[in-house]
Amino acid sequence: MKKLLAILLTLALVLALCACGDAPKTAKPAENSAAEPAAEAAPEKEGAEEGYVPSPEGVSYKLGICNFVDDASLNQIVENIQSRLDAIGAEKGVHFEILYDNCQADANVMNQIIANFEAQSVDLMVGVATPVAMGMQAATEDNQIPVVFAAVSDPVGAGLVESLEAPGANVTGTSDYLDTNAVMNLIFAVNPDAASVGLLYDVGQDASTAPIAAAKEFLDAKGVKIVERTGTNVEEVSLAAQALIADKVDAIFTPTDNTIMTAELSIYEELAAAGIPHYTGADSFALNGAFLGYGVDYANLGVETADMIAQILLEGAEPASTPVKTFDNGTATVNTETCAALGLDYDAVSEAIAPFCTKVQSITTAESFSDLG
Repeated sequence: MKKLLAILLTLALVLALCACGDAPKTAKPAENSAAEPAAEAAPEKEGAEEGYVPSPEGVSYKLGICNFVDDASLNQIVENIQSRLDAIGAEKGVHFEILYDNCQADANVMNQIIANFEAQSVDLMVGVATPVAMGMQAATEDNQIPVVFAAVSDPVGAGLVESLEAPGANVTGTSDYLDTNAVMNLIFAVNPDAASVGLLYDVGQDASTAPIAAAKEFLDAKGVKIVERTGTNVEEVSLAAQALIADKVDAIFTPTDNTIMTAELSIYEELAAAGIPHYTGADSFALNGAFLGYGVDYANLGVETADMIAQILLEGAEPASTPVKTFDNGTATVNTETCAALGLDYDAVSEAIAPFCTKVQSITTAESFSDLG
């Protein structure tokens, strides 16, 4: 009996060991539970330039875009950046997550927006206008997050890049450089006898520094009287415009100055009533009532900025060696309503300025380009 019991116990022990050997093993937890299998690399783009690195489909990129102020031209840039990136994303099978904000010309708010972009680990920052680009440059000096600027009139003078051809660091972008002498030529094409020209600008705007200096040099050489008036907000600009009216200037020049652009709707009627044409550095001024805006096509500038963003994120282009994009800014935009209020004939004006422009176009007063539709 004891022998039988021993045999039974031995048999039970063997069965138990076999059962343990067949038991399923528990898998080790993944280090990143959200990780997904890597997407297959997209096929090499036909006709691609040497060194082109295709971005895998399904990849998502996070961008932080900060606009300096509500401005018809600057808003137009942002809209075209976003729409162009949507198109590129659909074409390449990638997604661009865009975080957008506007600091409304407030430096403290701007710095907070940039800090927020850093906290959200954006892959690239976009600074619209010089102050934002400079803020992003300072914030990314250590982390080297790529920065693409838009509508910076003088990138070298602002210290954003070493040169237009070779930026040299993590910052590059598109420039709305203004040919000031071309605008001066327009003033005297319309009124050859102009003897006094007012310069209306914000001394705090870096975009105004070089054009104002160029305007002074041009006018001094012609022996024309220069009257300078400045303002840093809408109220101050309105007072400056009234002072220029009292000064009886024959014309007023403003470069691509966002402060004056913001105030244009508040001053254009007074200037027109006084018979003083306002020549400016962007079509958005003419949209908001100025007599004439001369400069780049901001819709196209937005598209080109988006293309540069895509080159950096999808193709591995280095900002340091990606040239700053400049444009042929020979388009003159004349506000026909203001032209009539000044007692000028639009056809005669167009004929007079045509030799100094690549294109002359008309516009009527509105608060934004979309209002014209």
